[in-house]
Amino acid sequence: MNLHARQVFGQHPVIVRVDDDEHVAYLLDYLLERNGCIVISASDGQELVDLLDRAPAPDLILLDVMLPYYDGFELIKRIRANPVWKNTPILVLSGCQNEKDVVRGLEAGANDYITKPFQPMELLARIKRLLGSANVSVDTE
Repeated sequence: MNLHARQVFGQHPVIVRVDDDEHVAYLLDYLLERNGCIVISASDGQELVDLLDRAPAPDLILLDVMLPYYDGFELIKRIRANPVWKNTPILVLSGCQNEKDVVRGLEAGANDYITKPFQPMELLARIKRLLGSANVSVDTE
């Protein structure tokens, strides 16, 4: 299936959000949906691996590093090796704040890296930049 997610969901940006912390996941889903995105949720590395095999490429992947089954670094490598998903922008959002982890994520193929706790407006601005799209509204209220 060489179909892009927007062909299925319309013009709203489709973001795959991978985070195992249900509070962070809820906040991210709320923030993204409020700003015009469609969110496909995964709570661990195995769920993302399953998506890689059966789903069209999203517009962006928002990826935690510390996950059950496969960590974010391994997942970045798998995404970049997948012919359908390989060019999808990856934004790592992680509690791993040391320079070594940031560099490791970027060298593995992530397009950007933000540490937790994060600022919602900064996150939205980085997502908008990676999407290269005006279809994400940055809600300042």
